[in-house]
Amino acid sequence: MPAQAQDIPLTMGALLIGGLFATLLAGTVNIQAVLYQRTYKKDPVPIKLLILAVWTLDNLHTGFIWGGLWYCLIQNNGAWDRMDSIPWSIALTVVITALVTFLVHCFFAHRIFMLSKKNYFMTLPVLALTLLRLGAASVSTWEMLRYRSFNIFRLKARWIFTLGLSVSSAVDILITGLLVYLFRRNRTGNGRLNHMLDKLILYGLETGSLTCLGTIVTMLLWVITPKNLVFLGLHVVIAKLYANSVLVTLNTRKHIQVTPTRFDCSCQCQPRDPGPVLFLEPNAANKSLNPLSAGYLQDQSALVASKPQELQINVHTETNVQYDGMSLASSN
Repeated sequence: MPAQAQDIPLTMGALLIGGLFATLLAGTVNIQAVLYQRTYKKDPVPIKLLILAVWTLDNLHTGFIWGGLWYCLIQNNGAWDRMDSIPWSIALTVVITALVTFLVHCFFAHRIFMLSKKNYFMTLPVLALTLLRLGAASVSTWEMLRYRSFNIFRLKARWIFTLGLSVSSAVDILITGLLVYLFRRNRTGNGRLNHMLDKLILYGLETGSLTCLGTIVTMLLWVITPKNLVFLGLHVVIAKLYANSVLVTLNTRKHIQVTPTRFDCSCQCQPRDPGPVLFLEPNAANKSLNPLSAGYLQDQSALVASKPQELQINVHTETNVQYDGMSLASSN
């Protein structure tokens, strides 16, 4: 058996499995996009354009994955001398992943900007690292198209691909940390609003940690085992994780807002009528205990006249937090 054939499980096999998982997640992206379109028809136009761009790039990304798999597994089947070649469609998946990542990071940067009350010191570092990530991925794609060989790409462009993955991981950690901090800072004494913010913190940690974990594992595989394509099989899945993260974030808004909790207690208390009160006196022989008697009615009239009027004060407090175009309002 040729030496190249022994490497098939870690090269073409890894790329095939990665393509299958990416396609599965692409179906989830499509379902999330349809759900968003049906549920949030009144969203601002920029958010709708963002979802349209992410959905389009994600489907294009899936097409390029299978185009590369067709080239490697079908068109060049048995051609061992071409196993090292990089299909142009696989090279383009790198820059498409970077574009999806760029859009998602910009979306979360805008959330940080609004939650921090337009604090540029929190937002600008995120945008700067996001642009650096896009630039590094663009250069990596150019180098793949230029060399058309995995071995040469590892030797000549190892640093730029590592830089892109490192910056992407750093941005994910920074965004997750800032969102958790800002959500916790917006906590108030309102129990229902705090419960919603706790859910936002949980969702932010889940989506941010998943994308960050995928990027870090890809970088480690690229650095530790550069001679196989396991890193690339995982890299084609990263774009799907980012696309799902922004769609899940937008689609869970209404669920967070309307889910009843133990804090949703709306009680309107009305003053109760104490009913007939009988005053028993030791010398009450001349007074009838019958509520219909004249003496009883006179006593009750005097009681009502002497009873001070109750003053009812209604206190209404409302807390409002803007969250991705939807107001999370809670009132007491």
